[in-house]
Amino acid sequence: MSDFVIIGAGPAGISAANESARYGVKVTLIDENNLPGGQLFTQTHKFFGSREHRAGVRGFQIGYDLIEEINKLNVDVLLDTIVYGISADMEVKYVTEGSSAKSITAGNILISTGALEKPVVFKGWTKPGVMGAGAAQTMMNVHRVLPGRKVLMVGSGNVGLIVAYQLKQAGADVVGIIEAMPSIGGYKVHASKIRRIGIPILTSCTIKEAKGSPQVSSAVIVGVDKNLREISGTEDEIKCDLVCIAAGLKPFDELCWLLNLEFKYINELGGFVPVHNDDLETSMKNIYIAGDAAGVEEASTAMEEGRLVGVAVAQKLEYLSDRQAEKLKGKINDRLKYLRLGSFGKKRAEGKKKLTSISK
Repeated sequence: MSDFVIIGAGPAGISAANESARYGVKVTLIDENNLPGGQLFTQTHKFFGSREHRAGVRGFQIGYDLIEEINKLNVDVLLDTIVYGISADMEVKYVTEGSSAKSITAGNILISTGALEKPVVFKGWTKPGVMGAGAAQTMMNVHRVLPGRKVLMVGSGNVGLIVAYQLKQAGADVVGIIEAMPSIGGYKVHASKIRRIGIPILTSCTIKEAKGSPQVSSAVIVGVDKNLREISGTEDEIKCDLVCIAAGLKPFDELCWLLNLEFKYINELGGFVPVHNDDLETSMKNIYIAGDAAGVEEASTAMEEGRLVGVAVAQKLEYLSDRQAEKLKGKINDRLKYLRLGSFGKKRAEGKKKLTSISK
């Protein structure tokens, strides 16, 4: 029996573990990888925000700091472990590599399983040499493998811009970034860095075909009109051995669907998202959601949401008084509001508001 079982040790999960364990909660943290921290270890760029959000610190360093903290707090961490089910009586079923299936009963459960990359379907999209930008980033920054030498990036959101820059830093020739919309999707600061190093960004343009046999050797791009329809005669073939897809992310919520939780479709947050209250508790009592699984945002937001759940669970288990907990939650919510300012953040804040009404 564990007070609190956390499924997913990315930015949200590891932050929730640290926050709750700090007040005495007995925590079990489970992750399928061999190292907690998740996507923090793919992020070699410096974080934005305030001092509280570790502005100026690179993502992987934040990951190491969180691991050091979790080790000091004696959290029970199960790595190389896959959760394959949660029963109605709060039994978490899992299997660890090299052992038989096991289970643990939880007083509270946090599902912080992150996000999945959205695919783009075009002729040749299943060829070797077509992959998600997140997969390329993991190969490059975690496994130290350059996934391609000449790269075409499809999508100009923050992920596409950041990964294109990192590919260039790693020695790849990024031949261009294409974007179907008429304007760049990511932050201007990232786009400016891309332009300064000479990578062209083509808007109102998409990929039509990946050519090559068996692996990619070139890509055909084509212009699109305001309705995203291809414009005949604008095709151009570009030599490349890697087509990187950065078409956005969606919450990875399979466990939530298995529990038959209430969902809403929130376009600003990546698609179907489990409905939750201000403490991030879902439509099923004692089941919480945080990070990209609760709506795709950013790592800093995920960490704050994890801390919020950690405080809420400590309060519920009476490790914190209501007064202590509400003061801590107020500070966390202030930091979340700061992260949701600006043109990008405002949309996410509006999306979150749509999730606060839970039908029981």
